[in-house]
Amino acid sequence: MTARHRTTSIRFLRAVGLALVTLALVAIASALMQAQTTRTVQEGVYTDAQATRGQAVYAQQCAGCHGAALKGAQGPPLVGDAFLANRQGEQLFTLVAKVRNTMPLDAPGQLTAPQTSDLIAFVLKSNGFPSSRTELAADASTSAIGWPKKAGAQVAVAAGPARSYPPVGNVAQLMRGIFFPNSNMIFTVQTHDPGAPAPKPSPDAQANGFSWVDWGAGIYGGWQLVDNAAIALADVSPLMLTPGLKCENGRPAPVTDPDWIKFTEEMIHISKQTLKAAQTRNQEMVSDATGDLADACAACHRAYRDVVRPGARGGGGLDPNDPSNKAGRCVSRK
Repeated sequence: MTARHRTTSIRFLRAVGLALVTLALVAIASALMQAQTTRTVQEGVYTDAQATRGQAVYAQQCAGCHGAALKGAQGPPLVGDAFLANRQGEQLFTLVAKVRNTMPLDAPGQLTAPQTSDLIAFVLKSNGFPSSRTELAADASTSAIGWPKKAGAQVAVAAGPARSYPPVGNVAQLMRGIFFPNSNMIFTVQTHDPGAPAPKPSPDAQANGFSWVDWGAGIYGGWQLVDNAAIALADVSPLMLTPGLKCENGRPAPVTDPDWIKFTEEMIHISKQTLKAAQTRNQEMVSDATGDLADACAACHRAYRDVVRPGARGGGGLDPNDPSNKAGRCVSRK
């Protein structure tokens, strides 16, 4: 991961000279946008006619997965407290980009920009948000529209004793089984466009038999694989805080250590941001996001893995890059 991170840094440094003017303009535009009062969907951002058109598109393209009443079927519900609670803190543009680029699941990207806006209008109306005389735009202007700060009640937790499941694996096994392969899948976006057609396996590869590494690559599209990788990192990261989790050397993982908690929360946040970037289906945007992901990994590694510890013999230091050096794992350098 370090080598890939260096590649990203080099690419960035080479581009700085050409990007200064663009960055200045973006900064000015962002400042102007922030100076304006951010609208919310409660203020009316679509028309009734637009929602009616969106209802027709929904019936044809979405109802099969999300249900005729938007209450969920194979796909999640698009109305109700759970749906709205998940939108808190987001821009409306996030949902617009997700629908435009990743839906319908069996044929992503086939919806036009106007169809996407009509669908969003129908979803807003179905959730009780008011209409207006102005149609919802089919462009990035929806980034200036937000959801209410308290968009729906939090999902109620069923009464009863909380279930606890002790960890089966250790930190190293979680890293090797989930974090490492999924991170590398995201890092690969630096050099491979997920939207490009997948190369056909060579005759030699086919003749050599089954490869678990390639299994599933022909089932899911490239961008969906990147989405799934980011989701896996975000949803699995809380396991790093599970009481009873141990390190490879048998030492208890410092799950209550403030730095360990901070690094875990950073990984969750960055993974979610990476998912948002992936849902734009923009290779350069995801490639840039890999720098933050690499930084998050490196920060935790420097503190808890890549730490030189006194050697048991001769007083020499244990090389943190040596896979056999497990003695210093999960012990903060502080």
